[in-house]
Amino acid sequence: MSIKFSDRVAVGELKETREGYLVATARVARTGVQLYYASELGDVARDAGFKPGDVVRVYRHPDEVFHPDSLASITRLPITVDHPSEEVTGSNWSKYAVGEIGDAYSTEPEWIVVNPMIKDASAIAAAKTTHRENSMGYSAAIVPARDGLEADFEQRGIRYNHLALVPKGRAGEMARIGDSWGASPVQDFQPGISPKSKGGLMPDMKTVVLGDKAVQVADTDVALIEQYKTDMARKLTDAESKHAAAIAAKDEDIGKLRADLATAQAAANIDVDSLVAARTELVGQVKAMDASIDPKGKTDAELRKAAVLAKLGDSIVKDASDAEITGMFKALAKDSATKNPVATALRQGVVNVGDAQSLADQALAKANTDLNAWRNQ
Repeated sequence: MSIKFSDRVAVGELKETREGYLVATARVARTGVQLYYASELGDVARDAGFKPGDVVRVYRHPDEVFHPDSLASITRLPITVDHPSEEVTGSNWSKYAVGEIGDAYSTEPEWIVVNPMIKDASAIAAAKTTHRENSMGYSAAIVPARDGLEADFEQRGIRYNHLALVPKGRAGEMARIGDSWGASPVQDFQPGISPKSKGGLMPDMKTVVLGDKAVQVADTDVALIEQYKTDMARKLTDAESKHAAAIAAKDEDIGKLRADLATAQAAANIDVDSLVAARTELVGQVKAMDASIDPKGKTDAELRKAAVLAKLGDSIVKDASDAEITGMFKALAKDSATKNPVATALRQGVVNVGDAQSLADQALAKANTDLNAWRNQ
């Protein structure tokens, strides 16, 4: 079974040619053991009893890596920006290629070295900034490992298709890019450390409750997740407290407004009652002086003026101020009350009024005396 692979390595020192092309020396393929998830090897791993999440060891024998046919497949390969979703061929070369690599050679026992030349301007910019790693796109057959090898499978018949410029991974680890070309190693085998299979490299898992669900997470992530849950719970509590405080403040404002409204309404009722009582008394006083005066449509001042006019004549009223008219009205109102035996009786109780004519004469004389006294003030 032939499977597509992509191996990621860092780009070496970059140099520009006189024409503006970018050249470098890059190690692009190696011997040894690399680790893959069983799910990326498909039926081969499943038929061997591995589960999709297991990590398996795949060995690249030097005889395969440096096989003449394998090396020949590298020569003059196209360079792409990221892995294309299909093999690069003559029919789509112009769509994907941004340069090419030269002859493949080896200066180290376990590495294939090439000299890539990038010719496209935008690809050159990417190689200098965002795409600082190489990743070989190739195919190989996967077979069970021979006895005696510390591996689960071997690669056979390695054939290279292209060299991709890919984004640089985090320092200190091989970043998995999940591109569409094929399987990427979980990590390279490190000499002196025997890789484990069947899930041996999978992190210890713990159960964490998220909402109403229990999920399995890596042991190393539990503390971060719990801290995140604590932070979110605190933020929720703070938000609820602020909301409750805002509601309480709003309720307090509403209570104050209701109290102010009740006070204003009570004051308005008192004022209206007082005004009605005063108006009623004034109309009664005016009617006592002259029953023909119609209070409708007249202000208090106009009523007092009409009453004084009726009693004392126009010559007294025409040049008088409102204050003077008010004073004259009070004097006349006092006399009118004295002359009205019914009103007096209601205020003072039943008395022996004697000769009514005599009392009337006395009241008129007193009114004239009071008026003259007021004028001489």
